[in-house]
Amino acid sequence: MTTPSHFDFIIIGNGLAGLQLALKLASETCFDNKKIALIDPSEKSTNDKTWSFWETEPSQWNAIIHKSWNKASIITSKKTTNLNLKPYSYKTIRAIDFYTEAKAQLNLKDNIYFIVELVTSAIEKDEVTVTTTNNSYTATHVFDSRVPKDFSSEKGNSITIVQHFKGLVIKTETNVFDEDKVTMMDYRLKDGNQTTFTYVLPFSKTEALVEFTYFTEQTVAESVYDDYIKTYIKAYLKIDSYSILETETGQIPMTNYNFSKFNTKKITKIGTGGGWVKGSTGYSFKNTEKKVAIIIDNLKAGRIPSKGLFQRKYKFYDKVFLKVLKDDNHKGEWIFESFYAKNSVQTMFRFLDEDSTFGEELKIMMSLFSWSFIKAFFKTL
Repeated sequence: MTTPSHFDFIIIGNGLAGLQLALKLASETCFDNKKIALIDPSEKSTNDKTWSFWETEPSQWNAIIHKSWNKASIITSKKTTNLNLKPYSYKTIRAIDFYTEAKAQLNLKDNIYFIVELVTSAIEKDEVTVTTTNNSYTATHVFDSRVPKDFSSEKGNSITIVQHFKGLVIKTETNVFDEDKVTMMDYRLKDGNQTTFTYVLPFSKTEALVEFTYFTEQTVAESVYDDYIKTYIKAYLKIDSYSILETETGQIPMTNYNFSKFNTKKITKIGTGGGWVKGSTGYSFKNTEKKVAIIIDNLKAGRIPSKGLFQRKYKFYDKVFLKVLKDDNHKGEWIFESFYAKNSVQTMFRFLDEDSTFGEELKIMMSLFSWSFIKAFFKTL
């Protein structure tokens, strides 16, 4: 079909947020008469990442869940905390499966257009003009997932930790992994006094994602991740022979930077570029689902799409957590050990999903009672 030059909605970026938003718009009949464009320079035809999340009920993603678990462990230098997650399940989705399913569903709609081009600007006047390297389009409203350029220059005014990692999907010759349990964090292998941990997602008895992760201000060379992953596989998993099926790398900003200031009447920042990544953990999949639902409700009610996207108290909790990690980065192991050893995992999941009660939040804060948190609390105030 011929691609028009004007759209009701343009979504810039076909990542997690852009495609979840497009899928939700496509599922609501009230938007069937709206022309919607998704603009991205990539065809999204490779598996570039893995998303993991927890939930209690079956969801719209069931058909593309790669693996799920009802057990998990948190391992520190002092103890191993084994977690029975029920009624939650911890689930993982491969990006390529998400991209493929999303595109298949969206291609069934006559009002949705995929444009494979690189956006260079989005300028708001009476309409929003979106310019790419090839063309120019206009829209009544634009949802933009690009991280604002000002973030790099202004992030010194906020608290920013980078979650950066490299992971290998490996296959062993013999049965090695407990495929019923995910290792959410293993802190035994460290890079100095920094917060680092290894994450293991066992897809079968012979296949798993092994990922070395940092929560630090600075990133490291790729060879550093490689050395730690190899050490972990040999020394902790006791694996001498394996093949590498896939690799993935990533850098996720964990920050209290005010991305919301870039939202206007006609442009809404979404995804990482909208501050949708959970500041204290870097999780984004279910967070994105919630933000998208709010946007859809706002559109249907005639409100500005970005209204009510964030709860102030959780922003405050994230800021305290980030302040501790920034000032006392070595305390990451103690923080997460305290989180899961002193609180039920179900309470922790509700807290991280921003669905907790004040009583639960108070109990969690008390479990982290220390001079570091007291200082961070008052500095944040």
